[in-house]
Amino acid sequence: MGLQLRAGLGLEPWSVLNQGISRHTGLSIGTVTIVSGALILLLWIPLRQRPGLGTVSNVVILGLVMDATFALVPEITSLAVRIPLLASAILLNGMATGLYISARFGPGPRDGLMTGLHHRTGRPVRLVRTGIEITVLAVGFALGGSVGVGTVLYALAIGPLAQFSLRFFTIDGQGGRVVASSAPAPATPAAEPTPAPLP
Repeated sequence: MGLQLRAGLGLEPWSVLNQGISRHTGLSIGTVTIVSGALILLLWIPLRQRPGLGTVSNVVILGLVMDATFALVPEITSLAVRIPLLASAILLNGMATGLYISARFGPGPRDGLMTGLHHRTGRPVRLVRTGIEITVLAVGFALGGSVGVGTVLYALAIGPLAQFSLRFFTIDGQGGRVVASSAPAPATPAAEPTPAPLP
């Protein structure tokens, strides 16, 4: 997210929203990212998602690292550098999604919203993620967040990248699998009644 911010070719949708909020509140974009992540956890309640170590780490660390990246990486003016930086940022974000969710320490607030809606609605991950990104983008743009070609590329690419990385990095073993398929999620079968004991 910080690298995409430095590329200066359009932010990813959540950062568009956070930047828009930042401009209205005076808080840094990293601070807004932390606060918004905590608020998104409230949407987990009806989705019956449970936070974990990964969830808490994401809420706290994501914004701090974003502010640090923006402070440490110098401003880049050359388009020949900004374009590959943008492509790398999008690819890394998609791969990171599969890596840390598959570790099963709990997804971050935004990715937990994605997987929660995937399981509750039965819609494929790529469609759920893309729908979320477009909605967030619209609100962020209305608040004055920066939109550009990078925003469009991210919104279109992150769903398929997240789905691929989730399937590629999923770990078998104790605790089951992290399910993210291209097909609709199967309906949960009704529990069979327990037969009454014989007299």
